Amino acid sequence: MADSSPLTLAKELLAILDRDEGRLERIDRFIRGRHDDPYMPPQADDEYKLLAKRAVSNWMPLLIGTPAQALYVDGFRPGTTTEGLPEAPSSSSSAWSHWQRSRMDARQSAIYRGALGFGHSFVLTEKTKKGVISKGLSAKKTAALYEDPANDDDAYAALTVTAWPKGETPGKARLFDLRYEYAVTFKSLADLDSVRLGAKKLHGATECPVTRFAAQIDLEGRTIGVVEPMIPLQNRINQTIFDLLVAQTYTSHEVRYATGMAPPLQMEFVDENGNVTTDAALAVDMRPKLDAQGNPVPAQVNHNARRFLFAEDPDVKFGSLPAGPIAPLIESVDMSIRHWAAISQTPPHHMLGQIANLSAEALLAAETALARKISEFQSLFGESWERVFRIAAEMDGDTVGNEDYAGEVQWRDMESRSLAQAADALGKLADQLGIPKRGLWKRVPGVTQTEYEDWEQMAEDDDSVAQLASALTRATPSTDTAPATPASEVVAA
Repeated sequence: MADSSPLTLAKELLAILDRDEGRLERIDRFIRGRHDDPYMPPQADDEYKLLAKRAVSNWMPLLIGTPAQALYVDGFRPGTTTEGLPEAPSSSSSAWSHWQRSRMDARQSAIYRGALGFGHSFVLTEKTKKGVISKGLSAKKTAALYEDPANDDDAYAALTVTAWPKGETPGKARLFDLRYEYAVTFKSLADLDSVRLGAKKLHGATECPVTRFAAQIDLEGRTIGVVEPMIPLQNRINQTIFDLLVAQTYTSHEVRYATGMAPPLQMEFVDENGNVTTDAALAVDMRPKLDAQGNPVPAQVNHNARRFLFAEDPDVKFGSLPAGPIAPLIESVDMSIRHWAAISQTPPHHMLGQIANLSAEALLAAETALARKISEFQSLFGESWERVFRIAAEMDGDTVGNEDYAGEVQWRDMESRSLAQAADALGKLADQLGIPKRGLWKRVPGVTQTEYEDWEQMAEDDDSVAQLASALTRATPSTDTAPATPASEVVAA
């Protein structure tokens, strides 16, 4: 960070957006189904171009949606309390209150999808009239600077565009450094000389409040999503589908032909003055219609499955050309999709729909690679959320939460299994391994943080009632048995 002046930082961040604009725009086009055209002959007509449009088979949303639908945060376990003791997950904690205030139950999915698609997305934490909230930022509008992009979680500057330039109206952006937020205006991403700084204000934290969510990052600091590496294979699938549609349209049907037969000609009416007329009542003769070169124009033959071809000339021959095979093209599509599944770690049955006669062990093996990829995303995104919670705690004045590096995001178990199977497995863990039953409640499929806390409260209420009943039993003398005979009477007898 040789020159850390705000104006220099703004120019450098806008230059990054300008540099990455083309690459991110191409990724965005593929996500939305606007793919590269398949190869066509230079003289392709409108029919070819229509087939090219219909050949697009957009698999990109599946690449993003499959792991994104398994990423759902439904709890946060703070590392320590104000007394320095471990704290159980609670919906009443300041971190979780910030989560609910930001409506992240619904908005978290867009952050994951942005990171998976473009390689990274961002979350901005800021003070508002409603309190401290966080919101997602697109990689197409936001850039951040790191001293060590591969290992640093804390950016020393970040900029997000809030309005793009339109005509003479300059664009607007917000710049954040370690202490302040600046208003920025610019005429275009390429015109760095037009960058101007406006008012500044404290953002309320001692570090940049913009947090990066990276789907994958290498030691060079490059973020890689799930879409860009698959673009060549997506183009290959589209080309194969296009070839299949062309073969299906032009060569998949048997073609019948006739040789030695003169085609019928188009005729036109002629009146008594020798002029062409469309009124048959005025016609006195008919003659073949001629084209611009003076050649007779053949009439269009309306041939379909209900019509027969016949000719009076015995030299006329009829025949047919066999249909071209399309099975190899279908097999090629299937092979490309299997390659896609292997490279993207997506289970083949998610893409091909071939799930019949698969045992539970086979399904588990097919889901293993996807489960590992999801676990990797949870680790990466979990660290980012923990930084968001620390910044929010600092802005709220929570010094303990600001220094809580032992906090842990709780991910919902999205694995598909029956409640009976889960109950049987959890019961065995409690009985055979001696794991406390309460410690297994969070592993019940579909349980939410609120339900978990309700169970704990009900369990505590039940324990209180049981303890009260036990105390009353001990304090009340028993009346079921007769009083014992005094020892003195026993001796006298």
